[in-house]
Order: sequence, then C-alpha cells, then structure tokens
Amino acid sequence: MAKVKITETAFRDAHQSLIATRMTTEDMLPIAELMDQVGYHSFEMWGGATFDSCLRFLNEDPWERLRKIRKVVKKSKLQMLLRGQNLLGYKHYPDDVVEEFVKRAVGNGIDIIRVFDALNDIRNLETAIRAVIDEGAHAQASVVYTISPIHDIQHYIETAKALEDMGAHSLCIKDMAGLLTPYYAYELVTELKKAIKIPIQVHSHYTSGLASMTYLKAVEAGADVIDCAISPMALGTSQPATEPMVAALKDTPYDTGLNLDVLSQIADYFRPLREKYLSEGLLNPKVLSVDVNTLLYQVPGGMLSNLVSQLKQQNKLDKYEEVLREVPRVREDLGYPPLVTPTSQIVGTQAVLNVIFGERYKMVPAEVKAYVRGEYGRPPGEIKEEIRKKIIGDEEPITYRPADDLEPALDKYREEIKAYVEQEEDVLSYALFPQVAMNFFKYRQAQKYKIDSTLLDEENKVHPV
Repeated sequence: MAKVKITETAFRDAHQSLIATRMTTEDMLPIAELMDQVGYHSFEMWGGATFDSCLRFLNEDPWERLRKIRKVVKKSKLQMLLRGQNLLGYKHYPDDVVEEFVKRAVGNGIDIIRVFDALNDIRNLETAIRAVIDEGAHAQASVVYTISPIHDIQHYIETAKALEDMGAHSLCIKDMAGLLTPYYAYELVTELKKAIKIPIQVHSHYTSGLASMTYLKAVEAGADVIDCAISPMALGTSQPATEPMVAALKDTPYDTGLNLDVLSQIADYFRPLREKYLSEGLLNPKVLSVDVNTLLYQVPGGMLSNLVSQLKQQNKLDKYEEVLREVPRVREDLGYPPLVTPTSQIVGTQAVLNVIFGERYKMVPAEVKAYVRGEYGRPPGEIKEEIRKKIIGDEEPITYRPADDLEPALDKYREEIKAYVEQEEDVLSYALFPQVAMNFFKYRQAQKYKIDSTLLDEENKVHPV
C-alpha cells in the first residue's frame, strides 16, 4: 500500500467555492514558499473560474498570476482545471485555440492539467488531452460523477478505459456536488483499479457533509491522491480540510508523510484572511453549513445559490422548493446531464422558467436549444422525444463532435486586438472573454500611461502624449 498524496486546493477551488474566486495573487504569494515545503502532490491554483475572476473582478492578468506563483513555488507541481473544448469559458472553442491555450499554460508553468467535460463526452476531451501530452505535461482526465439510472459503475469504467486509451496519465473522479457516498466510493475505486492501470485521484466537496468519510473509504480502496483545502479555506462548499485528513491517515499504511506543524503554520496565515473575507461579505456563513438539499435533489451548492438569485430577481423566492423539485425532472427530460458548468446553468434556468411560467418548456433559452441540438456534445442518456420536439421541432440533432464545425480563429482574434497586445497570451484571454478582457486591456493601458481609462478615444486606443 502506497502513501496517499494530497493536492492542496486553497489557491483555486477552495476560494472559488467559498468566496466566488476573489482571492488575489497578493494574498497568495506570502504563504506560497512555505506551502512549497510541505510535500503536496500538487497545488491546484489556476483554471476553473480563476481566469475570468482575475480579469473581471480583480483587474489582474491571470497569466501574470501563474508566472508569479511559479517563480516562488520551485518544488511542487502546479495544477489547473480545464473544461475540455470549453477551456475556461462557456462554449466550445476551435482546436487551434485549445492547442495554443494548453501550450501557453504549460509554457508559463503548469505541470498538471485536469481536463473534464460536463457530459463525460470524451470527444470533447480529445484535443485538450492530446495537446497536454504533446507539451510534455501531465494529462489528468476526469469522469464527472453524478447520480442517475444510467450513471452506474459500468458507465464510469467504460469512460475511464476510453480515457486511459486516449493517453491520460491519471484519472480524476470529479464529484463537484458532494454526492459520492463512502461505500459507493469504495466500490467505484475498487472496480476502477481493476479496470485501469493509471493512478486515481478523488475530488469532492463538503457540501453534503460526506466528503471526509468518502475520502477515507476511497483511500482504503486504493485511491492514490485526494483533493483537500487548508482548514480555514475548507468545509462547506469547499473541500475536506487538509490537516484532519493528514491526522486520520497518520501511522497507517496510507500515511501522507505531511508535517502537521508546518500545516498549522499555513493555517495560521489563512485564518485572518478568512476573517477579512467574512467581514467584507465575500464569505457567506451559509455556504459553510451542511446542505441536505444537495443529497435530496443532487444539486451542487453553487447551483443552489444561482437558483436563489434568479428567483429573487423575479420576486419569486416563494417558488424555491418547487424549483428544486423541478430540477430532477428537467434533468431526466434532457438525458441526465451531470450538473456542472455549463449544464448546471442550462438545467437550472430551464427549471426556474418552467415554474415561473406555470407551463413546462413554454419558454426555452437559446442554451437549452443548443444543448438539445447536440452543440455541447452527446447527452449521457436519451432526450425524451416529446421534449426534443417541443424544444427544437423537427430539427435533427448533430451526432458528430461539436468542435468539428468550428473554423480556426486565433488569427482573427489576434487581428481584432492588435492595438492592445502586450504578450501573446492576451490573444487567448480575449478569445475566452472578449468583453471582459478588453476592459482589462484598457485598464492596463490606462495604468501604464497614468491616465483615466474613461479618457480613451472612440476606438478605445490610448494615444500617449
């Protein structure tokens, strides 16, 4: 039995889950060097929503964050989360954009890229995984975990085998909603270990209160790595806490070998930061409690808060319970997609509209139509025929890989922002978030020339005196 390794999520998923990804690079750098001494398997510190948040809310260049952390973290591997053909955005990007993004991510310091697709449609992972391998980095492929009549152990085994055949170096069981129960985790990891030879990493959230127990059983079944967060950034909608997991496994065959004294010093650094986020209103104490609705409706914590805000905007908060009951129905209608970005938004919005209008599918957003047309990939199960007809009429859904329809676009993006490009990575920031990146570029130029960004000309170009 090998020692269990730990991926520390404080710099990415922990603050994404607890404080809407608002931790700044300046908050990370002072503790990064000490964290580098711990002996973590990796730091998950980039990707997911960090890219968008850096540009949109923090006026930071995400590429610069990666370079700064890489400069300080010399021993540990840096890890990121990538949404397959969606990269870090909410739609599919052409292959040339995916390949260039991976090349630049690895070139700027990323060692491990965890790639997932919301539908477990492995066609949407092919380009990204191949690009990671070509760049000499570690390609970790994911099976997105969810509960439905078609998501049985055989489904996960077949998906995992296909990903291993694709060249993945390791497999992540990605449980974004905290639905994986301890004994099912034991069975799932046991069967996956028989079916594939690559290491298995388990990722969960504490939302339902199960994740620490789930990790223990997964470890007993042979899981190689678990995702944890240092205690002030843990629990609630975040990951299980690092220190208790290290203590629980100490002096067992699974001992992590990590030093609790050093981890305690790291926790001491994050504790006042957590207090700061609480006082600023970024950390809502509600997200720190166990949410039983997660188990009842299989809805991730982040999706629950989205539903609340959508209903508030419509003055229909009294319909919350009704919407929660509608979510599993819509999910069944649409072929049981796992509820993770972007499918969680697709299913959630449709459930809200069905309840508000008092008639199911009376109003259907463009994203739901695109999903039913097959533009996000192949749904895990069959979409109900009458629902498909109601949403897209007699249109035939596509059966090929959605990105096959997309023309190369890098040169077009480069041309569109040539007045702003300060580094080749800017083209990728713009490709993913055109408006948000453009606002950031203007802010950056204004800072550079010490002028107010409202003084930019009609074409938004700064003309230095």
